[in-house]
Amino acid sequence: MPDITIDEFRDEVVSFLDANAAKREAEQKFVWGEGDDDVALFQEVTPENELADLAKAQDWRAKRFDAGVGYISGPSEYGGRELPAAYDRLYGQLEARYQTPNQSFFGIGLGMVAPTIAAHATPEVKDAYLRKMYRGDIVGCQLFSEPGAGSDLASLQTKAERDGDEWLITGQKVWTSGAQYSDIGEIICRTDPDLPKHKGLTGFVVDMKAPGVEIRPLRQMTGGASFNEVFFTEVRVPDNHRLGDVNQGWTVALTTLMNERASIGAGSGGGGGLADVTRLAELCRHLGVLDDPIVRQKMMDVYINFQVAKYTNQRALDKIKQGQLPGPEMSIAKLSLTNNLWRTANFVTDVLGPRAIADTGEWGTYAWSQLLLGVPGLKVAGGTDEVMKNIVGERVLGLPKDTGIDSTTAFKDLMVNENN
Repeated sequence: MPDITIDEFRDEVVSFLDANAAKREAEQKFVWGEGDDDVALFQEVTPENELADLAKAQDWRAKRFDAGVGYISGPSEYGGRELPAAYDRLYGQLEARYQTPNQSFFGIGLGMVAPTIAAHATPEVKDAYLRKMYRGDIVGCQLFSEPGAGSDLASLQTKAERDGDEWLITGQKVWTSGAQYSDIGEIICRTDPDLPKHKGLTGFVVDMKAPGVEIRPLRQMTGGASFNEVFFTEVRVPDNHRLGDVNQGWTVALTTLMNERASIGAGSGGGGGLADVTRLAELCRHLGVLDDPIVRQKMMDVYINFQVAKYTNQRALDKIKQGQLPGPEMSIAKLSLTNNLWRTANFVTDVLGPRAIADTGEWGTYAWSQLLLGVPGLKVAGGTDEVMKNIVGERVLGLPKDTGIDSTTAFKDLMVNENN
């Protein structure tokens, strides 16, 4: 039994929040033309503003941690309270009533990297990083995808070669969110090229400030640069920073990927606020098409699909809250999110017409272009739609595995054989 009742914990949290944050004003009813009309998925932020926001976020996490509410369900040896998940959920509900700094900087580190460290790292690495990650002292990123290994992650070619008690990492990663401000990264490398591609991989925790690490931002068509390509040139990593056994990195990667899809899919809350049917209805009213029966039908199709995804996600989250690991159903959550945002983008494009591509300064119209430009990126992030469909088909529906392509045969030879 917990050493504190949930009512006592509630009082403790409210006391902490009252002393350190201002309460949010009661959420007002949506009024067309008032407030910020931003609906971007990937916002454009200057490096200076980003670092300033990160510093505020780290200060808040430190306050939380030092007050005993920064790692509520974690083990005590790393600063955790070892309280049930219900206490963690309660804290989230209470904090949402207060004005606190943006915590998205820690989404990947705490949602994906830290759980993998907790599951697979050596005691030295757990001691070195878990407490600091949950306190906000350091930020983590995920280094998986490569220019030639995105959807087929097991084809990655970044290599790690053993050199005594260290490993030398050389290669390139791409689409790395938050690499520009991260302190450590979880990286999967090829350690035995002679083994089958899923068998010769090993995971490591790498210092993102180490000699030989070069981070280059990737400019998105939204105007932002939240993704990066990262180059490694003989970067030294101690063997005790290895995650799991040598050549067992695929198991490590799966732990991270399942937590990633849980974070992207279920953590979105069904669409991150973009499924607000009131906003869509007011857009249609503003443009004079709200009484059009086809428009109304399409709008409710968007709303209903978001609601179905929300309830499906809740079932998966309840499973996780009971202590079970996230499973293939999280691929459904991620796939549903991207499909629903794509459905929203198509709807507003049909309604807006030229207003979607020409900025007239009209509130609530051209702002949707940021969503339209951002959705294709989300269809790739955390696993492409095609990969998600394969996972659902094979691991949920029990369909035969994808036959794939023989990578040892040239494409032109396959074409010749097919023609014959």
